[in-house]
Amino acid sequence: MSRQFDAIIVGAGQAGLPLAGRLTAAGMKVALIERKLVGGTCVNTGCMPTKTLVASAYAAHLARRGGDFGVATGEVRVDMKKVAARALQVTMNARTGNERWLEGMEGMTFLRGHARLTAPDRVTVDGEELRAPRIFLNVGGRALVPDMPGVHDVPYLDNTDMVAMSEIPDHLVVVGGSYVGLEFAQMYRRFGAHVTVVERGDRLIGREDPDISDAVRSILEDEGIIVRTGANCIGFARHDRGVAVSVDCASGEPIVVGSHVLLAVGRRPNTDELGLEAAGVQTDARGYIQVDDRLQTNLPGIWALGDCNGRGAFTHTAYNDFEIVAANLLDGEDRRLSQRVPGYALYTDPPLGRVGLSETEARKTGRPLLVSKRPMARVGRAVEKGETKGFMKIVADAETRRILGAAILGVSGDEAIHGILDMMNADQPIEALRWAVPIHPTVSELIPTVLLGLAPDGEASAS
Repeated sequence: MSRQFDAIIVGAGQAGLPLAGRLTAAGMKVALIERKLVGGTCVNTGCMPTKTLVASAYAAHLARRGGDFGVATGEVRVDMKKVAARALQVTMNARTGNERWLEGMEGMTFLRGHARLTAPDRVTVDGEELRAPRIFLNVGGRALVPDMPGVHDVPYLDNTDMVAMSEIPDHLVVVGGSYVGLEFAQMYRRFGAHVTVVERGDRLIGREDPDISDAVRSILEDEGIIVRTGANCIGFARHDRGVAVSVDCASGEPIVVGSHVLLAVGRRPNTDELGLEAAGVQTDARGYIQVDDRLQTNLPGIWALGDCNGRGAFTHTAYNDFEIVAANLLDGEDRRLSQRVPGYALYTDPPLGRVGLSETEARKTGRPLLVSKRPMARVGRAVEKGETKGFMKIVADAETRRILGAAILGVSGDEAIHGILDMMNADQPIEALRWAVPIHPTVSELIPTVLLGLAPDGEASAS
């Protein structure tokens, strides 16, 4: 005997929860299935706990710099147990709030267990069958563990382990020089650990422009983090002081010994053991569920949202997936993924705010470009705060006068980038933002000046 619903949502992440709210508010009978923790990666092992840890690390860093501001602080000590407890409390508050939200939804049936699709309109949960004409998959992802030599013979950590740590490693070796790895590298260096970053590629955060990669590396190395790029033969072995990581770089010692090792080399979708083959849902070679521009799978009545569809790896893109689906199903709109202007941030300190195309990507389009770049040392607010590392860069189309992309690596870069992101969303020309009158003193006030400096590709000044 199967239970009938109007909709089934698999996964209580950042798309599944609000979608449940909209569907039940529209009078639908909804089943929401979650096998682990309500809130998904963001609430439990991602954004919320990690950014809470980043805040604690920044407080320690700023305290050590007290003398720069004429403030005497004495010795700075980090109580990692209190730091971890604070991060856990932030997570628990958010998770509990989401659970109470679910409890208050009329027409909601919340089930805990492992869901598997058995047909295009059927899902089983621990032996019980549910049926619905609409199924939404929001199953998220998890840390990737590649088959590197010796990796299964040694203890290692992933992002889930890191947010639960209540001790400071003696020497943390971070394998992976991208967003997750660099955030943990800097925060634990500020907590007091020795830190080495090992990256297979020739530079950090390889998807970014080389000038951004170089600047981020310089920022990290200035804080005492050792960066080993070109590590083309990474392997692991047990050592009496922890784990020996072979790097085989062109320079430096061929082996790094750490007390702890963090694997931060990417993510994989939680689509295995979901019964996708039985239902006929198509995935790509990496296991990501294939969706069209409206987030529908190859089967009518099944949608995939969030990390599992490979069309965005962020909380805000998962939430926008929900917005697109809800607008199309409930509001009579025609919203599409292709309308989304991609934006994201790297939460090192200073942070990197990014939107649209990088300079490298823009060049590949063959369009006539305008480029402008200015150092953060030109920003009065950055000077006043004593945080002048980084730069702003904007790339625009010379013919359409539209901004193609921008990067703000610097204090409040994750916030200031939104002025540019909003103009791109509104499809406004350069002049609309050029003649804005920003508030002084802010980081954003330099943006019109950067726009004023736009010049043909290769002629832009970085002064």
